[in-house]
This record gives sequence, C-alpha cells and structure tokens, in this order.
Amino acid sequence: MTRTEILDGLRQSPKVDVCVLGGGINGLSVFRELALQGVRVLLVEKHDYCSGASAALSRMVHGGLRYLENGEFTLVKESLVERDRLLRNAPHLVSPLATTVPVFDIFSGLANGIVRFLGLSRRPSRRGAIAIKAGLSIYDLLTRKRALMPRHRFRGRRATLAKWPALNPKIRSSATYYDAWVSHPERIGMELLQDGLSASTEAAALNYAELRRNEAGTYIIADDVEGVSVEIEPSLIVNATGGWIDITNGALLPPDHRSAPLMGGTKGSHLIIDNVHLRDALGDHMIYYENEDGRICILFPYFGKVLVGSTDIRVDDPGTVRCEEEERDYILQSLAFVLPGIEIGPEEIVYKFSGVRPLPASSDSFTGRIPRDHFCTMIESAGTPVLCMIGGKWTTFRSFGELAADTVLERLGLPRRTSTADRAIGGGRRFPADRESWIAALAARCGLPPPHVAELFSRYGTEAEALAAFIGQGSDAAIPGAGHTMRELLFLIRNEAVEHLDDLLLRRTTLAISGTLSLAILDAALELLTGEKGWSEARSLSERNRCLALLRDRHGVDEKALAARMPPPLAKAVAAG
Repeated sequence: MTRTEILDGLRQSPKVDVCVLGGGINGLSVFRELALQGVRVLLVEKHDYCSGASAALSRMVHGGLRYLENGEFTLVKESLVERDRLLRNAPHLVSPLATTVPVFDIFSGLANGIVRFLGLSRRPSRRGAIAIKAGLSIYDLLTRKRALMPRHRFRGRRATLAKWPALNPKIRSSATYYDAWVSHPERIGMELLQDGLSASTEAAALNYAELRRNEAGTYIIADDVEGVSVEIEPSLIVNATGGWIDITNGALLPPDHRSAPLMGGTKGSHLIIDNVHLRDALGDHMIYYENEDGRICILFPYFGKVLVGSTDIRVDDPGTVRCEEEERDYILQSLAFVLPGIEIGPEEIVYKFSGVRPLPASSDSFTGRIPRDHFCTMIESAGTPVLCMIGGKWTTFRSFGELAADTVLERLGLPRRTSTADRAIGGGRRFPADRESWIAALAARCGLPPPHVAELFSRYGTEAEALAAFIGQGSDAAIPGAGHTMRELLFLIRNEAVEHLDDLLLRRTTLAISGTLSLAILDAALELLTGEKGWSEARSLSERNRCLALLRDRHGVDEKALAARMPPPLAKAVAAG
C-alpha cells in the first residue's frame, strides 16, 4: 500500500488491534510477529526506520561474553541461541566472525570477577587468562549441541605475535573464539518490515509520523510527509521506542498514569577508520580487547575499513547524541594501547556514529553492570493499555519481539498461529547452497554481468532477484565510485519508503558508514530522488542541506571531506567553483 492508501484506510476504519510505536529493530520485530498472527497492527515511527539506536550498533551479533561475570547466564544463553538462528535465517547479512582476545595477564581479574559476580564490586578490572578461559569454556558449553562454529583456542605469546605482529608486545597470550557480525543491520530492519507487510493485509506502517493523544483522550496520527492527521482507535499500544520510552509515555499517558522512569540508557560511540596498516594488522579477525581501564573495546574489518568502538556513557537526551571529541580521543587511545605502532591521522576517520543503548533504569555507578536483559511492562492507562518493551540487545530482537507479541496476544485473547524461530528473514529465504550457480543463472535471466549480480546478492540475498529483474528492464548507469547503479537506487526509492535523501544514503545503503559517500554520489542520488518525487528546486536544495548538516553534525563528515572523495577532475572543478 502507498502512504496515501494507508491514511485513507485509517480514515475509513480507524480501529486497530495494536499500534506499535517505534520503527527500530525491536518495534519492527514485534510488528512482524503480530502481522504473522493476523493481528490488525499499525507501526508508527517518528523519524525513519532504524534511524536511532538500531543504526548505531557495533555490528556484532554475539552472546555477550562479558555478561557472564555479571551472572547474566540466561541472557547469554538466549543470545547465543538467537545468534545461531540469525546465522541460519539471515545468512545473506549475518556471518561468522573470528574474534581474538589479547591477554596481558594470567591471574588478573579473577578475584575481581568473582566479587563482581556476587555484586560486591562495581568497578571494571583487567581480565587475565584464567578468567577468559573460564568464560570461553562456558560459551562453548552453551553452544555444544548446535556446534555451528569452532571451539575456542589459546595461543601463546610467540604464536600470537607471529600471527598479529602489530599487537602490543607486552601480550602474554591470546584466545580466539567465534561470534558473528551483521553487515547491514538497517537492511535486516527493512526486511522485517517487508515480511510483516507481505504477511497480512491487516498490517500497515508509516515512517515520519507520530501518535499523539489529544485533550479528549483520543489518539491522532500526525503524518509529517503529507501534513495531515488521522484519528485511530487502538485496543493496545506497544511502546518500542527504546531510549525514548519515558519521553513517549510522558506525551501519551495522562499525568496520573505516568510511572517512574523505566529507561536509563547509555551512549556508545564508534569510529570508521580508513587505514590500510590497521586493516592489515587484524588479519580478518575482530580484536576484542580491554583498554587500560578495563573497559571492553572492539575493532574489526568493515567494508574495507575498520570499525572501532565503543564508549559507555550515561545520557539524558537520546535525540542529541553524537561522538564527542573526548570519546574519539578515548577510542584512539585504546587503539594505541592494543596496536601501539599504528598511527591514525584525523583525516583517516571517515565516519563517526553514536547511539543509545535502551537499558533499564538503574542507579549503578558502573554502566557495565546495568543488566542487558529485556522484559515487558504493562501500564494500564485510561482506556488504552500501553505495553513497554524495556531493555534488550540487537542480537535478541527476535525473541524480544516474540515475548512482546505473546503478551499482546494473551491480552487480546488471540492465538499464536506461527513461530518465527526458524523462519528465514527477507533475502535469507530460499537461500542457495551453491551461490555461484544461483548468481550465474540470475545474471543470464536478467541480462546483467555476473559481478553486478554478485554485488546485489551480497547486499540483498535472494531478494536480489527482484532487484536484478527491475534493473534489467530499463536503461541503467553506474554511479562513479558508489558500487551502486541508478536503477538500484531507484528500486529502493520506490519500494522502501524513502522520504528523505539521508534515508537512502545512511540507511537503505551503506554508502555513508562505509566511507564511500562523496559529494558526487550525494548529488547523483539527490537528482534521482528529486525526479522521482517531483520535488521543486527549493525542496531539493533543502534536502541537500538537511543531509549535509546531518553528516556534519552527527557523523563528523563535512562537505569539504565529501568533496575530497570525488574523482580528481571533478574535485578540482568544485574547488575552482
């Protein structure tokens, strides 16, 4: 359905079983769950899908090794089960990741780990070989029945430095185990959305829209794109707005129904670094290391660059977070500790991002001790109850969505029709055992070069079939330096609710986060979007300025840096102009 059709349908029939607020990964997960059960469900996202914390994760899909010392065994077990499900259900976007932990001590952290586990200490501390060995042994034990990936192994100092010679020479040993990573987390979100929409004609979703409660106590959908309002009558509201849960409740609930704060999020900032020596030093492994203060940091290869993070800082306003200079300096200092011979120039930081972890409210002075588990809380509001999804980590989005959906179904007296535990996501459906043969056959059918189809497959899995068919139906052109073509972007604009330029460049594609985006690519995408949307010259300029401001203020990429990424002749022309 088009946006206009959705709004017209709500005018004609305003009653909905469930209104889900928040189009992040958890909101999209519960939306998909409910749509699959035939529930009349409407998802409303104030900004764009996966534009908050769900666009700012570390790109790891993991069990949470460090949560073992907090005693969160149930969470770790659930996370490992969900990690393995994602490896099976979304193999086009989730892949195994060899992870190596540099070890600088043998006994360090053992006593502190015990007292932290018992709740007697809140302070981080260095972890030695024995503590790491214990954690990895539990990791192996929890996954022994599935055995999708190799068990952990230790290397001594000599073997470690032979494989990773750039590591800090003070290293005593290293441990290697396997977790997973997600290449395009925002695409997982879009595929959950599309799975839900295709599952039921009773499901609908709107980005750039907001649910408001008026003085009469009724609910209004205010649409930011078309500038109209529609009244709806939900039987139940699911608040899946993450770090914005308390803010959302404050706007929706009558004063006498508002609860104490439910959320206490922390900010995690990351850098994308373009340094060939750093990239080569990793040897295709993620390095999962402790900074000198005992806080966990990560670095791993990401689209030819290196992702490094992160911080863990309490925040009050989730809408204004960005990677501050002191956070950048902290991350670079941690990098200098673990790989002391590699220098990073400021121009090699090609992208910064920061998001708020949706953690439960806590007064703990050490943010690492705040539980990462998830749960639901029902607020019995006047007329319409509100179910709040509290906590959670990206890896467990499916099980969290399942939990919330089951709570909703029980409340509405509806049965569960189907499970998503073994249900493939988007381009993971009908996934070929022989990728090369599948790609070759699709290329032949659509008249496209096999390398082009292989690129589409790497981004969309088996959904590349629809992309390739669309591309093959018309005249196409490559966008220089982008790795995308005009018709690929046009397909996304027409099929994935792209309303602003930054939707296309920051979330439907990885052009921005991968450090690929240039001013030439931005303007080519803007021209395409302007033509498709029928924007005026003024609106087109407004979109350009909006996107440039967002890249500058939130991601540390200004117009000068984007111009420098242009092909040399074009860059000179811009400079001369």
